[in-house]
Amino acid sequence: MRLHFTTDDYARVRFAPRPSPVPELHAALMMLGAPHERALFGRWRGRLLRALPGVAAPLAELAPAGRAPVFLDVLGETRRDGFERIRSAPPELVRAELARVYAGQGAPPRWVRGLYEGEAEAWRTVDRAQRAAYEAVLAPVWPLVQDLHRAEFARHALAVAERGLGEALTALVPGSRLRDGVWEAAGAGARGAGGRDVRLGGRGLVLLPTFHWRGGPLVQDLPGRSVVLAYPAGPGLPLVPPEAAASGEGLAGVLGRTRAEVLRALAEPRTTTELARRTGVSDATASAHASALRAAGLITTVRTGRSVHHARTGLGSLLAGPAEDRPPGAGRGRD
Repeated sequence: MRLHFTTDDYARVRFAPRPSPVPELHAALMMLGAPHERALFGRWRGRLLRALPGVAAPLAELAPAGRAPVFLDVLGETRRDGFERIRSAPPELVRAELARVYAGQGAPPRWVRGLYEGEAEAWRTVDRAQRAAYEAVLAPVWPLVQDLHRAEFARHALAVAERGLGEALTALVPGSRLRDGVWEAAGAGARGAGGRDVRLGGRGLVLLPTFHWRGGPLVQDLPGRSVVLAYPAGPGLPLVPPEAAASGEGLAGVLGRTRAEVLRALAEPRTTTELARRTGVSDATASAHASALRAAGLITTVRTGRSVHHARTGLGSLLAGPAEDRPPGAGRGRD
């Protein structure tokens, strides 16, 4: 896969500020059907296949032989927003894509033929299936996905600041290279790209980490839209049990548990003593963690008289996520 940049495209590379439920859900469903890595994902796959209700089955019927129509390639900050973007696809694109994915696959189910004709009930079938799959597969781990996305955003922002855009891009896809305006990566999948070459043509590029898909990067290339490159990131979410998602372990896995608590505790500026009391550690430990966070550009420290006040930077706030009211001592007994 080769992505061709114009001069304008370099100024239009952006990192998705938040995860998108629809592509993350589709990545998880692709992993459910993938025949490889059974040793790693077998238990996860078996559990989710048992949890998926029958009403989600039409999503598989939209991708016979593993080929999904490109009108499913949308972003959006909520599942509902993503579905509305799918629903707004031009009718001619929907018909062309359904014809493409069912070519040589025999007659499609009745409801798929209804989707081809633009029937409202067929679209409701897609909505119900997507909602059921989201609740079974993604909703239990969505807080963890959000934590992991913030961490990935922070890593990319620091890489751009320290090494420049070129090195930051190639770091996202191991083995890729950027040379003479062409970003080349082996094993990338293009949907709707029409071949190995994707020409950005001034549309820009959106970088979207995915925490379920473990294959090569996936490229969404639709006319009139920014090209989206979804790349596998993080430790591999299928290995994380759903119950861990609700405990905020994603950020702790990146920074360390106590350091993550210190960063979260700085939803408002605090002195070292207040920070220690808030997280249940000694003043010396709180000061050491604050120093590490400051060195990473996640907090600032200002001395006023005899007091030292710590505050999160914009990057630190993005990584920490929404403020949480945690009781004093919440950080005891950890790293």
